[in-house]
Amino acid sequence: MTGRVQGVGFRPFVYRLAHEFGLAGEVRNLRGDVEILIGGPPERLAAFSRALIERAPPLAIPVIREQAEVAHPPNVGFRIAASSAADAPQVSVPPDFFTCGDCLRELGEPGDRRHRYPFINCTQCGPRYTLIASLPYDRPNTSMAAFPLCEACRREYEDPLDRRFHAEPVACPACGPHLQFAGRGHEGLAGGDESALEAAVGLLRRGEVLAVRGIGGYHLVCDARSEAAVARLRARKRRPDKPLAVMFPWTGADGLAALCAQLEPGEAERAALLDPARAIVLVRRGGRCDLARSVAPGLAEVGAFLPYSPLHQLLLGDFGGPVVATSGNVSGEPVLTDPAEAESRLADVADGFLHHDRPILRPADDSVLRVARGRARPIRLGRGLAPLELELPGRLEEPVLAVGGHLKLCVALAWERRIVVSPHIGDMGTLRSEQVFAQVVEDLQRLYDVRATRWICDAHPGYTTTRWVQALGQAFETVLHHSAHASGLVTEHGVAEPALVFAWDGVGYGADGTLWGGEAFLGRPGRWTRCASLRSFRLPGGELAGRAPWRSAAALCWEAGLDCPVTIPDPIVRSAWERGVNCPRSSAAGRVFDAMSSLVLGIREASFEGQGPMWLEACAKPSGSFPELPLVEDDDGLLRVDWSPLLPFAADQRLVAAERAGAVHEALADAIARIASRQRASSGVGVVGLTGGVFQNSLLLELAAGALERQGFRVLLPERIPANDGGLSFGQVAEYLGRLACNSDPLRVSGRS
Repeated sequence: MTGRVQGVGFRPFVYRLAHEFGLAGEVRNLRGDVEILIGGPPERLAAFSRALIERAPPLAIPVIREQAEVAHPPNVGFRIAASSAADAPQVSVPPDFFTCGDCLRELGEPGDRRHRYPFINCTQCGPRYTLIASLPYDRPNTSMAAFPLCEACRREYEDPLDRRFHAEPVACPACGPHLQFAGRGHEGLAGGDESALEAAVGLLRRGEVLAVRGIGGYHLVCDARSEAAVARLRARKRRPDKPLAVMFPWTGADGLAALCAQLEPGEAERAALLDPARAIVLVRRGGRCDLARSVAPGLAEVGAFLPYSPLHQLLLGDFGGPVVATSGNVSGEPVLTDPAEAESRLADVADGFLHHDRPILRPADDSVLRVARGRARPIRLGRGLAPLELELPGRLEEPVLAVGGHLKLCVALAWERRIVVSPHIGDMGTLRSEQVFAQVVEDLQRLYDVRATRWICDAHPGYTTTRWVQALGQAFETVLHHSAHASGLVTEHGVAEPALVFAWDGVGYGADGTLWGGEAFLGRPGRWTRCASLRSFRLPGGELAGRAPWRSAAALCWEAGLDCPVTIPDPIVRSAWERGVNCPRSSAAGRVFDAMSSLVLGIREASFEGQGPMWLEACAKPSGSFPELPLVEDDDGLLRVDWSPLLPFAADQRLVAAERAGAVHEALADAIARIASRQRASSGVGVVGLTGGVFQNSLLLELAAGALERQGFRVLLPERIPANDGGLSFGQVAEYLGRLACNSDPLRVSGRS
């Protein structure tokens, strides 16, 4: 058996199933696989094989990889045999999971020996990825090796009929980890779980900021209903506008009562909130929402999630209300995991620290989902969703490791027909980010016992990850940013026929050395032809424009021969633009949306990436009419979308801002549909994909996908891989595999070492 069969209670399930069917034999862990040696009547063996798949534990994803008859089948008894690490690696590393219903009941049962124990777990729940040191997944190979089991826990751990049989993180108050509170007026309460919780809750009730060590790292926590508390957190973390996630206490029959009192989740949001991954899900505010408006300023949605560890369950239950729970890090960096480092680097942010002594071997930030077209789609792969393993459509000749881009980094290890995408690492550019990046690269190869012999990176010569790969001195390939986006999408869907893929995002290095970002490609992985793009423009300040929407507004207005209605803070910018100094050409849809947010809403500076477009989407309402954007073929035969008719429309103060914002989305979605129609007429293409960070905009996605479907196209949207740069590493592998299949690529950038 392969798939997700370790760390999910699969062996005791097999043990019980074999006894139910009256079969003899044994089950054991191999390196990531589970081997079952079974003997009995053929009809019972057939029923047993079906039940292995149909009745598997909820967290298991089993696959029968190989079956063979043995010369001497067992005929007496059934046992769970010792694990083996001697066979070929078929490792599947499980992600970290929520706290299951059985453990929650014990947590709240006064007579249970684990009553209110912050580290309760069983085979169906609890940490995995963040505490596994090596495989096979047995307790000595985890960070729990430092906590010897007491006699009561050992009996459970060794009993195949107990739900804690080989639950590797299993513990209790007598033998397991404990909490410690550190803060002003406290010396530290080692081993005093209740005292530490009481001090932490008291701090929250005073409106202060608490740092809490969870499963994959620290959260910064404060009262989500207090404007003063949220303002204090924002000021200290220097995060003035970026939305903050809110964790709600588990209340009511389905756990969602407290959340539904504030927000309005639809059916898809409810399912995503209650999924074992316990991701952050974007949910619309309700009419009676009394969360601080500063939790998500300018937005109609709040990133909401439920307690996923027993510690969070106790903390939220005792506090009795929702809390902001944002990553405990320096903005953009990986989440902090070590108590001493957290106290040092968050000393000016947190008033107190709720620590514990269970080691976290690698960080795992929270996953983030947003529902679009009836499905929860990932914005960030993290705890509960990653490591994410998928099957490739073809076989790789050698193991490869793709390092993604520069922002929202995930890496991907691939070999044979398997690919594993890491959890979110963060943005490169700091020492800690580079250290965690290198650790995750090494950890993936070590855990899966696969060593990459070829590396894949972005074509941008200035990316930290690109320079890192080049410095290895090993064979490597470069992949164009937007080719990776396109290849990742069609590969995720298993599409073999030619497709038309729109890859719209901020900026990425293009084959002509300009900054692409509003592209359409026709073809398949390894053989893409750039067939359409947005009209290009000179971008004053280059990368500075990402945090200054006024620069994009000025660029578009000046390119169109218009005066810019937005105030230009430095008059030298115009002369630099006219002379082409630090003004690279760009076709980025993200910068067009930045410009529109500045013209419609007056946003001049952005404190986080994508702020202007997010606020523009949040305020947009159906316009009823919008300017049609011309499609103009340039000298190279490339179809260009001319955005210039949007400029006077967006800047017209006589029109309602919400309608102008809506018209921007409608006009660009209409242009996408018309490009697709023209491409179908010339090439016969019937499959259209939408990917890249701009398509995290659910309004644009709904409008464009709806228009395409009405024309009869099959529309591909990201489902398990993020549309943003968190999906680049997967797409890089997909593009490389496509090159192997077709042995040609008109957009290839030379990059072998």
